[in-house]
Order: sequence, then C-alpha cells, then structure tokens
Amino acid sequence: MQQCQLTIPAVIYAGQDSVNKISEIIAKEDAKSILIFTDKGLHERGLCDDVIKACGQVPYKIIDDLTPEPAVEDVEHVIAEVGMEKADLIIGVGGGSVMDASKLVSVIVGADYNLRDLLKDSSIARKQIKTIMVPTTCGTGSEATCNAIVAIPEEETKQGIVNDGMIPDYVILDVNMIAKLPPQIIAATGVDALAHVVECFTSKKATALSDTYAKEGACKIFHNIKQAYNNADDMQAKSEMMIGAFYGGVAITGSGTTAVHALSYPLGGKYHIAHGVSNAILFAHVMAFNKDACADRLAQLCDAVYPELSAKSVDEKADYIINEIASIVKDTNIPVSLKEFGVKDDDLDFLVDAGSKQTRLLVNNCKELSLDDIRNIYKKVM
Repeated sequence: MQQCQLTIPAVIYAGQDSVNKISEIIAKEDAKSILIFTDKGLHERGLCDDVIKACGQVPYKIIDDLTPEPAVEDVEHVIAEVGMEKADLIIGVGGGSVMDASKLVSVIVGADYNLRDLLKDSSIARKQIKTIMVPTTCGTGSEATCNAIVAIPEEETKQGIVNDGMIPDYVILDVNMIAKLPPQIIAATGVDALAHVVECFTSKKATALSDTYAKEGACKIFHNIKQAYNNADDMQAKSEMMIGAFYGGVAITGSGTTAVHALSYPLGGKYHIAHGVSNAILFAHVMAFNKDACADRLAQLCDAVYPELSAKSVDEKADYIINEIASIVKDTNIPVSLKEFGVKDDDLDFLVDAGSKQTRLLVNNCKELSLDDIRNIYKKVM
C-alpha cells in the first residue's frame, strides 16, 4: 500500500442532543472567554440557544453578521470586529461559510500575518485558538477539513486556503441542528457532499484511507438524500446525511476534490450561485467527461453503494452512478441551466479562463482538461 495520511478532527460527537457536549468541552479546555460565530437567520431561529446555554457562566461574544459565500473583505471585517479580544475557544454554528470564516479567525487573530498573506502562502498559518464546529447543514464538510474558501471579487472567482492548522479540534454532529432545514438547502448541500465523496474517490490523489470515508459517505448520501429532501420528519435520513457529509469532508483532507469544484468556483465568484447549486449543475457532466479515465473507480463505487448491481459490467456500473447523480439533481429540483442565473453565451470566455486557473483542484482530476474541454462542459449547462 502506498504511504498516505489523513488528518481529522481530534474529537467528534454525533447523535441527537450531542450539542450538549459543548459544556464538557468548555470545562475540559478551561475556557474563560468564547467567540460564537453564526449568521443572523440561525441566531434568530434559536439554533444557537443550546450553544449559548452550554457556555454557562463563561463570557461569550456572538458574531452573527457573517455573509453567505464570504469575500475577502467580509472575513477581514469579521477579524476586525473580533479585534484583539482574548478568546480561548471559537464555536462555529452554521453552514460552510460560517465554519470557514470561524476557521480563518482561529488561525489569524493574534498572529503576525493576515488573510491576504494566507492567500499568497497558506503554509504559514498556525492555530491560535481552538475550535468547535457545529454544522447546521448536511453538506459542506467544512467541519472536517483544513480548507476555507473565500471569494475574491476583483478576480470574480474563489480561492481555497488550505492548512492543517484549520482542522477543527471538536465537531458536533447533532441532527437537531438540521431538523428544520428547508428542502432546497438539504438538496444543495447534500449534492455538494455527494460531489465530495465521488470526486475524492476518483481523484488522482485518492488513497486507501480517503477511499474508506468516500465509499461510506457515498453509501449514506446516495441512499438518503431523496428521503431527507422529501420527508421533513425523517430524522434518520437526515442523520445519515449529516454523517455522510462529515465523511465527505474527511475524504477531502486525504484526497481532494477535482474538476466539479474547480469549474464551479467562477460561478460562485462572479454570479453568486450558491456553492452546492453550482456543483450540482456541473456534477454529472464532469463525471461523464471523466468516465473513460475512471470507469473502474466509478464501478468500484457502484459495487459499494449498490451491491445488487455487481453482475453488471464496469461500463454499466459507471453509467449507473453518473445517471443516479443526474437523477438526484433532477428529483431535488435543483436548477440545471446557467441561463437561470443570468449567465450568457458571451460569458463563456471568462468562465473558461477562470475555470482553467483553478489548478489546485484540476491537478487532482483523473483526466486532463484542455481549454476546449472546459468550454464544452460549460456549454452543456448553458
């Protein structure tokens, strides 16, 4: 077996009411001051109430003005808002944007570098404050990764900052946090999580360790996403989605996403299409393009998720996975055309140029993409 590495959060609590474990963590860390990051919608709906209760008598400050899909300036604003305030613990309660911002704050506040420095060289980051991540969606996987994504408006795209210092110290996977999640958010974040596991399993950097999490995450997500979307009361399906999303995040730390995510970044950066939606639009088309280079891997994934299809050929199994991806996107009513978001044919040159620059992820793709290949994929979703 080739040498490989997997860096994951030190402690993970999962199960209904596991958010109550936060009080034990605070005591264990002897925290004297806490920063809670969230967004106003979650705060107003009471999703932070149990977290606040767990703080007990320990002073805390809530930062709830985080923006969705934050740009560099948004994160800098949050860092300035925190200022030099001494904190022993950061708790991120939210989706990927909240958790990414929380992780960035955890390595920047008190450090001798800033966010712009990390955009140039993320290797210099070092954890300054320990973190607890409490996801409120079932898809981003940010609670498991050493990644944080920020939009760069002047380039009309996004960039990932990657450093092991951003691996959360504690993770809380409490299904209560997604009990009332709107179906469209379950769909978008769920397909994002599905992209994580499929991309990681077919990545050039896939390893025996990342494969384990990617396959198990795929089983959970393929079998539960439609049920979680269609039945608001199915807490078991939602719980499986939450665990599957976490596994997808773990797989990212050992392998890495590929062309689906690479080509989606300009869609979020310029047109502000939600991350999960932009991935969903491209997902099946990118995998169809990749098929001749990873049919065996897609077939292995099919064997893990749908063992009843084991007698089918490699080609049939690969097609089955790709068709299931397209079916999930269709059945969860995610838009499949960029035209719905105001993208015009004249924008193709920008998209091709911006997408081709996402080399951090494109190098993971099992098949090299030429500029014409990228253009043809975008054309398919216009």
